Amino acid sequence: MSAAGAFGVDQELRTLLLSRIIDVPDYPKPGVTFKDITPLLADATAFAALTDAFAGLCREYGATKVVGLEARGFILAAPVAVRAGVGFVPVRKAGKLPGATLGQAYALEYGTAEVELHADALVPGDRVLVIDDVLATGGTAEASLKLIRRTGAEVAGVAVLMELGFLPGRERLAGELAGAPLEALITV
Repeated sequence: MSAAGAFGVDQELRTLLLSRIIDVPDYPKPGVTFKDITPLLADATAFAALTDAFAGLCREYGATKVVGLEARGFILAAPVAVRAGVGFVPVRKAGKLPGATLGQAYALEYGTAEVELHADALVPGDRVLVIDDVLATGGTAEASLKLIRRTGAEVAGVAVLMELGFLPGRERLAGELAGAPLEALITV
């Protein structure tokens, strides 16, 4: 499901968000165009509109918790949780959280990585909306969905600011979403 589907992001919001995202060519390496959301975050109107859109998804999907993926997902998800009146749970790179954690490894193009969350952060009965800035290959999001399910919580959906439609992230997440929605406010 896309943002143009059930959620129906309007063209005015898309235009505002896109106008505050800058392409940085050849970063972090030659041939890659980095989508810099820093100007969007610095614009109070654009950041509030983004936060409101994601908070609307929390309400629409009955989320009781919001998971933010390291690192830009934290910046987006925390104010959404506050606006929606739900809890915020960070999913971090392995070794960054104190105390008991659950970890989930996932494949990278070359090698593997692992993400973790606090073992007691989610409980059965929680409905969790995962928020991140960009959906690219989907590895981190897929690992986070597996972690959420391992806690006994339910996946309410995944919401991203941007989906890189030329990469296979949506396809990679399809099975792990198990019918939960995937919303992208912008697809590039």
